Amino acid sequence: MPETLIGIDIGGTKCAVILGRAEGDKLEIVDKFGFLTETNLGPDHTLNSIYRHIDLIIGKHKLNPEEIKAIGISCGGPLDSKTGVVMSPPNLPGWDNIPIVKLISERYKIRTGIQNDANACALAEWKFGAGKGTENMIFMTFGTGLGAGLIINGRLYAGTNDMAGEVGHIRLSGFGPVGYGKAGSWEGFCSGGGIAQLARTMIMEKYQMGESAGFCKSAEDLNGITAQIVAEAAMNGDELALQIYRLSGQFLGKGLSVLIDILNPEMIVIGSIFARSRHLLEPYAMEVIAKEALFHSASVCRIVPAKLGEDLGDYAALSVASNLLFQ
Repeated sequence: MPETLIGIDIGGTKCAVILGRAEGDKLEIVDKFGFLTETNLGPDHTLNSIYRHIDLIIGKHKLNPEEIKAIGISCGGPLDSKTGVVMSPPNLPGWDNIPIVKLISERYKIRTGIQNDANACALAEWKFGAGKGTENMIFMTFGTGLGAGLIINGRLYAGTNDMAGEVGHIRLSGFGPVGYGKAGSWEGFCSGGGIAQLARTMIMEKYQMGESAGFCKSAEDLNGITAQIVAEAAMNGDELALQIYRLSGQFLGKGLSVLIDILNPEMIVIGSIFARSRHLLEPYAMEVIAKEALFHSASVCRIVPAKLGEDLGDYAALSVASNLLFQ
């Protein structure tokens, strides 16, 4: 019989309350209300918006609270999943030690849990997406930033204080684009912001050598360069854009080789930019993995794009709720 769940996806720009039903390895999104976070108005304003939209979704579907088996929250870290406290995430100013799990569970008398967004996405792709059926899986964001959620021996591994999986902080080069506060970090080479930084640096090199810079027509356009612009140029065959993605792909391979050697996963699922631009990144990543990773470890590890697409955030929040039912 399907279990009725509510998910809450909290982001720095927007939030969502999602109603879902889970049965076995299937999860259906029934309804969703999205709304702006409005961080300038403080956490109480957002919390009240969350309560209001939970009430709306319960009322719209004529649910009794006892029919809802669990509430799951996906939110950017740092946070403490054991105590249910959000601890000053950089994209949520003013959210200092907010006991959100206690607030929601006491208000609705429904079991509630929270995970950081990378861990929540890992649960979603493991239970309901590309990683279905695996025991050892890594999910990686590859979007605004680079992070990972780890499934080890059939369980989410969050570490001692929920900091496991912060792979974007690994320094892969002494020099390079800045990501996660560190020049040459994995996030610097493999994120939307990092790709844009790479593009600006390589375009400036061209201009200073008196050469044309392909898809960027003038130095005045440098500040407007985004990863999407670079991807579109690469897909249209622009040589400089292809070179930028080649470099990002090579550093993706370097980082993945480290994870493959240490964790010996059977699958690595990568979202966002990788899922959209796989053909621009994967060949170069695989070349590096073939050289750097242990053969026996690499030979059993598949690297695949995330399956849940644009709905991943919704599935992630619901998956936190679903995971509570098995604890």
